[in-house]
Amino acid sequence: MKGGKIIIQPKACLGSFVCLMICLIAGPILAQDTIRCQLSDGFDFPVGKPSGNGYYKFRGYQPNGHLGEDWNGRGGGDSDLGSPIYATARGVVVISENIGAGWGNCIVVRHAYRDETGKIAIVDSQYGHLHQRIGRVGLVVEKGQLIGTMGSNNGMYAVHLHFEMRKNLRIGMNRGQFARDNTNYYSPTDFINKHRVLQTSFQKYPIPMRLFSPYGYSFADARSDGVSSIQVPVLPTIKPSISLPAAGPADDDEDFWAKLRTRLKQAKVIEGTQPPK
Repeated sequence: MKGGKIIIQPKACLGSFVCLMICLIAGPILAQDTIRCQLSDGFDFPVGKPSGNGYYKFRGYQPNGHLGEDWNGRGGGDSDLGSPIYATARGVVVISENIGAGWGNCIVVRHAYRDETGKIAIVDSQYGHLHQRIGRVGLVVEKGQLIGTMGSNNGMYAVHLHFEMRKNLRIGMNRGQFARDNTNYYSPTDFINKHRVLQTSFQKYPIPMRLFSPYGYSFADARSDGVSSIQVPVLPTIKPSISLPAAGPADDDEDFWAKLRTRLKQAKVIEGTQPPK
């Protein structure tokens, strides 16, 4: 205030305006507890899609040791710098951040899928040491969609992708607060090979977004709502109403095909059905 008048500083006004716009744009996304997404229809490898062609595992998964897999290009050296990194399956980006320290640019994607029992399960895939991050938080990605490029954490390591599959959705980027074993992690290659093709549908399910604490903070510091378990929707097991034989008739089953030809002549078979010649 000067001489009874209010003086508006242009820089302060501009800064306030920018902050307001960021809140208006980012607020609705960050405030959401869930984002709806269809079930994954299967998992592929995050490099050389769909099966890791042109890449190899330099270092594998080891409980209580290396908790993911390090993937390198077969060209040798750092020739794979900037190589495409793909989402292993359909899901929602829940972390996209330059963590710094030994991580650099990281992305975590959360996937809902139907397991072998018919229930809906959720798993996180983590992509570390990226050169570039393309996926933003809240983005729904498809299997094989480009989400980043291979990097070295700004030269800290030789170029490679560090890739993890997590059972525990609370880990985020705070691995030191959780057991470093199979209770919290999957072997990525083993998990992918067991879930290459999955049943899905057009129905969308709520994917929880805010189940982990920011990097460097404990879970208790970040959340105080008392939630102790993750509620995931469960689909009932549907039994077929008609029992079908394990196999159809053999090509040399003359008795079957003779009866079918007779029924065809008598117009007792649905139009368009033809036996083999």
